[in-house]
Amino acid sequence: MAFLDPVFNPILLPMVNWNPFVSIVVLSLFISLIVTLVYKYFTDQVAMKEMKEKQKGFQKQMKELRSNPEEMMKVQKEAMGVNLQYMKASFKPMLITMIPVLLMFSWMTGHLSFEPIYPGETYSITASFEKGLSGEALLTVDEKSTLIDAEKQPLADGKATWKLKGEEGEHSLSVTLGNTTQTKIVKIGTTFDYAESITLYQHSDIKSINIDYKLLKPLGEFSLFGWHPGWIGLYLIFSIIFSMGLRKLLHLY
Repeated sequence: MAFLDPVFNPILLPMVNWNPFVSIVVLSLFISLIVTLVYKYFTDQVAMKEMKEKQKGFQKQMKELRSNPEEMMKVQKEAMGVNLQYMKASFKPMLITMIPVLLMFSWMTGHLSFEPIYPGETYSITASFEKGLSGEALLTVDEKSTLIDAEKQPLADGKATWKLKGEEGEHSLSVTLGNTTQTKIVKIGTTFDYAESITLYQHSDIKSINIDYKLLKPLGEFSLFGWHPGWIGLYLIFSIIFSMGLRKLLHLY
């Protein structure tokens, strides 16, 4: 969502360019704090506390009534009613924070998913075509780009791929098949202000052009039992930690 860049880039992009991992931690804390504060001030915490205590009481009663299924079912119905009230009370702050959080997520997806394409680094693009088409697709590059593969590539399973490299800056690449030509913008540099990975084309024999970025590894080569977490995995881990800590700190129910 490029329309978010003018809003978020001046504030957040310098931090991402400095250290992607630190930026994920900071953004996780910031979003968790906003969500927690909205929850605090848009719920009746006295009522939420009472419902939490009732839930604990019902759980205790159901354990004691395991040998009496009929009575346990009655308690279970009461517990379900209290759970529903609790969920309804939590729904309002969730609605308030939903759109801002989704917008922030969209921006993070656009700037924390991949490594930048660095000047002089070999990268590739892949074009996908309408089913049933055959022949050779032509890639035309600007004067600051260098093709490593031949400019014409045969279609294989409806796709054609080219390897190339280029100087720092914005590049315009064109893919042609028959009488159809589509253009794709590629940004090369050392910052995370890169072009969107895939562009889709409507009513065209060329269905899409995809930049084959390398996935960002915020922790470098460090892995957790063979898992190299991306930004989403790290965000989820830290947001859970921060949310639990903030709720305890603010005594929220």
